[in-house]
Amino acid sequence: MAFLLVSAYLLLTHARGAPAENGALLETLKSQVGLFSNTSEHYSAQVRPPGTSRQIPQTIIIGVRKGGTRALLEMLDIHPNIVVAATEVHFFDWDENYVKGIDWYRNLMPFSYGNQITIEKTPGYFTSPQAPGRIHDMNSSIKLLLILRDPTERVISDYTQVYYNRIESHKPVQLFEDIVIKNGVLNTKYKAIQRSLYDVHMEKWLKHFSLDQIHIVDGNTLIKDPLPELQKVERFLNLPSRIMSSNFYFNQTKGFYCIRSDGRERCLHESKGRPHPLVNSTVLEQLYSYFREHNAKFYRMVNHSFDWN
Repeated sequence: MAFLLVSAYLLLTHARGAPAENGALLETLKSQVGLFSNTSEHYSAQVRPPGTSRQIPQTIIIGVRKGGTRALLEMLDIHPNIVVAATEVHFFDWDENYVKGIDWYRNLMPFSYGNQITIEKTPGYFTSPQAPGRIHDMNSSIKLLLILRDPTERVISDYTQVYYNRIESHKPVQLFEDIVIKNGVLNTKYKAIQRSLYDVHMEKWLKHFSLDQIHIVDGNTLIKDPLPELQKVERFLNLPSRIMSSNFYFNQTKGFYCIRSDGRERCLHESKGRPHPLVNSTVLEQLYSYFREHNAKFYRMVNHSFDWN
């Protein structure tokens, strides 16, 4: 459809008529093919199929950052009764987006049929002070998905992402140990460590939502054996079982599962699955020890334990 829009524009530029008239015609074409853009997002042209509309999400993947949210979203997109937002919207955690209103939010969603669930994922929601109340104000009965992994692994993955981003931007980098340890003690103010305090953040969500509205996906299990975790999500969302083992294959080169759907094979972006740095064993033990009490509190909150260090 984007090709059609460009072709139409080229025809307009060769057509006789005032430039202003051609500009008006181009805007009309944009409107007709459903091309949307704003300062923070770029959307591909999308034709509205008959019988569809843009819906406010009935389910949101609220986090956690570096927990496996992109993998979860891509895998759920296999299901014929699910449509997913292509990008992280940051509606409920960024004030500059939230003030734009619910119609702005809705217009960022894909077109869907009446039997489909719209899902968006923004990992920053889980650690945002404002997001729980704002989402509750929108829909108090919404279903939420939260994917978590071992908190120490998540911290290292968080560091790894920032490390590579800084390398690519030609910015200076620090060793993991130099950030995590300050004056010989654990730097608990480090943002990556703060994000892994699952009990602290979960407490805010449980003030607004009941536990049965929040399904926790085990991120460590999802990357090793996706199907059982996805079947649990299907049941949580009251969807028929449509995701099969044949939808996945293990990519030996990348070291994780890729997706096979609609006659296509696709893997997550190359930025996913980057090798983590080797971390000093003493520093690792300090992290394990720090998170142990927080993890135990989280297990009690959600009535479930995980195989975390």
